Amino acid sequence: MALVEFHLDPTSGVSYYVQLIQQVRQALLVGILKAGDQLPTVKEVVAHVALNPNTVLRAYRDLEHDGLVVSRPGVGTFIATNVPEALAPASYVSLKADLERLIDKARTYGVDDRRLAALVAHVLRENAEEDIA
Repeated sequence: MALVEFHLDPTSGVSYYVQLIQQVRQALLVGILKAGDQLPTVKEVVAHVALNPNTVLRAYRDLEHDGLVVSRPGVGTFIATNVPEALAPASYVSLKADLERLIDKARTYGVDDRRLAALVAHVLRENAEEDIA
């Protein structure tokens, strides 16, 4: 069983290969993927999300170029040993629960995913500006 399963959103406006890259990066940051873990094979990804193999290969090549994965011909693609440190598991669980409560509350106000993402991005920018000042 793969540690990460890719899910693509055809309505996002983001190209599929970029979505794959973003999902690997997110999985690294939250600790789903760690150094040495194997990514699904190109064949597995193609079967799961019905993509052109070249799209998956491009995403994996870009991740390798960024130093996040290492390709071993005939063996697979693995998370590199020098990946950024992930959240501690306890922090992840706690923050995830907090975010799920926030999402539920936003839904009661009729806020959709797009607006919620925009709100989070806005608050993050505001906080970053406050940190600079």
